[in-house]
Amino acid sequence: MSRSVASRALKNAARVAAGDGRERTLLARIAARRARVGIIGLGYVGLPLACTFAEGGFPVLGFDADAAKVDALAAGRSYIHHLPATRIGALAGRLVATTDLARLAGCDAILICVPTPLTAAREPDLSYVVQSAEAVARALRPGQLVVLESTTYPGTTDEVVRPLLEAGGLVAGRDVFLAFSPEREDPANGRFTTRSIPKLVGGTTAACARVATALYEAVVERVVPVGSTRVAEAAKILENTYRSVNIALVNELKVLFDRMGIDVWEVIDAAATKPFGFTRFEPGPGLGGHCIPVDPFYLAWKARQHDATTRFIELAGEINTAMPEWVLRKLVEALNRRGRALRGARILVLGVAYKRDVDDTRESPALFLIDLLQRQGARVVYHDPYVPVLGRFRKYDFALRSVPLTSRVLARSDATLVLTDHSTFDAAFIVRHSRLVVDTRNMTRGVRGGRERIVKA
Repeated sequence: MSRSVASRALKNAARVAAGDGRERTLLARIAARRARVGIIGLGYVGLPLACTFAEGGFPVLGFDADAAKVDALAAGRSYIHHLPATRIGALAGRLVATTDLARLAGCDAILICVPTPLTAAREPDLSYVVQSAEAVARALRPGQLVVLESTTYPGTTDEVVRPLLEAGGLVAGRDVFLAFSPEREDPANGRFTTRSIPKLVGGTTAACARVATALYEAVVERVVPVGSTRVAEAAKILENTYRSVNIALVNELKVLFDRMGIDVWEVIDAAATKPFGFTRFEPGPGLGGHCIPVDPFYLAWKARQHDATTRFIELAGEINTAMPEWVLRKLVEALNRRGRALRGARILVLGVAYKRDVDDTRESPALFLIDLLQRQGARVVYHDPYVPVLGRFRKYDFALRSVPLTSRVLARSDATLVLTDHSTFDAAFIVRHSRLVVDTRNMTRGVRGGRERIVKA
């Protein structure tokens, strides 16, 4: 063996030994609950995750560009409805928030939980991921673990995040650890929490997977390691595409069964009695939330780079995005039968959050429908106990405040349009005092004495 070859072999062995040492050190800090966990993005994903780690005994440093969120957490206040302030207050000292990304250097593990929206052309917008990875790279030091949790297309961790982290000379799997572990939050779900939902983990290398798995196993009931970051990324996309396609199916059948005079909800109830081979999905006014309306198109975009088409994804998207306009047509038809035009009509929208009992309006079909109604000349008011104000959103600029849900407000409205069936709504009270109820969520099921005033949409 030549001297140069022997020298390289010794250097490589030293690097491997150093890498092993860093892994052992970080694993020991995790086991002792001394590893400081940094979480970038304190929204609907990041904040529950931060609480879970803090409750598990870890010191947590949360990062967010919104100073109002940082101030709220410092004061023990919660800005997310389903996370009570008492939970935040109980974590004082263990959960600290900041806007200063330079403090990332003091973290042993850094979890990236930032939005991954679509552009106007329905292409991935990874700007938040890139900005976060660049901030991490500026503070990166040997021995740290970085995990991307934001839902994205297969390959993002290796193709986008890894090069940014390694630009300074540190190598993933040797000097630092890099993994992907998709968020699986379901806000306001009483059965499944951050702690109880199984956590997928895919590492850039086997060492990366081991370290990330150990971190999540400290606070999550079940961790499921997979063979790579790409598998973990693809699994998350599959989960949301599965839901998107099946929701599109029942939405399409809702339109068909409506023309046939069949109640789609009764059909779903009947089909759901089969104890195997059928999973219940329900129709609605469209898709909402940050995941299901967005994530499948990440895969569709990636597929085009491989000269492949994703017909199910595209068709499901067409059906689901068409639902708000179908609801509008049902509302117009119902008003016409009562001799009332939509223009000038007073429409009370019930619920603007994307789903029941949350305060999250991201991608909510209610926003699209309110915009449609206003452009058609309707006078729109809304009530949502969790969303007191509708202001500026990405492509909307509303100036609306939630009105009280009183018998007078209901009676003054030409139509009450149910878009989100919050559990606080009293369906019988709403039907009794409304002139017309257009129900997109089957909230009025079983309400007596108001059939002539109820239209399912």
